[in-house]
Amino acid sequence: MSGGEGDLLVIFDCDGVLVDSEPIALSNLRDCLSEQGLTLSTGAVSDRFLGRSLAFVISAIAEEFGKALPPQFAENLRRRLFERFERELQPTPHMAETLKMLKRHGIRFCVASSSYPDRIERSLEVTGLLSQFDDNIFSAAMVENGKPAPDLFLHAAETLGYKPAQCVVVEDTATGIRAAQAAGMPVFAFCGGTHANNDDYKASLRALRPDAMFDLMTDLLHLVRRPGRAKDNMHA
Repeated sequence: MSGGEGDLLVIFDCDGVLVDSEPIALSNLRDCLSEQGLTLSTGAVSDRFLGRSLAFVISAIAEEFGKALPPQFAENLRRRLFERFERELQPTPHMAETLKMLKRHGIRFCVASSSYPDRIERSLEVTGLLSQFDDNIFSAAMVENGKPAPDLFLHAAETLGYKPAQCVVVEDTATGIRAAQAAGMPVFAFCGGTHANNDDYKASLRALRPDAMFDLMTDLLHLVRRPGRAKDNMHA
């Protein structure tokens, strides 16, 4: 990252980073699993599935509980989630402002999420952020292996013409941090989401040694413009 600001790509996760969706998504997943006879607390659902793709969830349920979810499970889960998004979903505070600041400084950005493309687009549309991303939206459905494998981040970077060292990933989960590290990309842990803003959660992310941790999205421009000092910003 020795070049100018135009040589930098910021790769955002979506859920819990761009939008404050994780509490809604975890609650919805818990309710849908309960209807299939699998009673798990929100904490247990979070521990197992936070930051994971729906394909992983379905596979893990079959492996851990011996339960084959019905074919309509995924569609029902998405339909109900989108209904809740329309009523409840909010962007991360100062997110629109932060994206505009990145653009003003010539810093390119994209989103790379474990969610399916329709969920990413709906999340960004409902929160008024979709127009900021043009076509720079990448989903785990586009690669063979989802997070914590590096495939998705590497695919996004290659598609947009950046090397791993020219990228900064903004993530909120252990799964995403591991994926960025496996891709050889600096990663900043964002702890400003409702699900992440507590001491235990922050400690679990800090243990993975991300390049920085931060609570306020307005701090991101400062961090990406001074990558050499990222290790000094482990204050969240």
